[in-house]
Amino acid sequence: MKRGWLIKPLFILAPVLLFYLLFLNFTEPTEIGIARNWITGEMKLQERSGWHISAPDVWVARIDTRPMRVAVTSAGHGYSGKLVQFDPEEWREFVQTEGWHYYWWYNRFSFNFGYSEEYRGMKDIMRGYAFAAKKYSFIKILNEYQPQ
Repeated sequence: MKRGWLIKPLFILAPVLLFYLLFLNFTEPTEIGIARNWITGEMKLQERSGWHISAPDVWVARIDTRPMRVAVTSAGHGYSGKLVQFDPEEWREFVQTEGWHYYWWYNRFSFNFGYSEEYRGMKDIMRGYAFAAKKYSFIKILNEYQPQ
């Protein structure tokens, strides 16, 4: 049996996969991308959705800009929920406050057994800033749900 049938497709697929992993990133229409060059430290915003080609030293963290409901889980009735949205125009203050990292990956290894909802990623970050004593410009509070 010839080995050529397996080696030829690998010579085609390997460069395509390598190009995809090193140079491409994709943002959904409801997301923005914060691109950071690890060599120069330069950051920029990818507002346009779709495919982006960048150098291998540029990593992109995606942030969902859709409104989301955040709440403090409690048996008491003192807290309720808020409808919040990330303001893309204030992304620099967000990075200055939170730092740059993959926000989706944030808190992925927490073990919150016993709760019906695991608090992870951007939703967890938004909840923290929505209920903070200080008001931040990168988070818009669209509605506050009050207990009845």
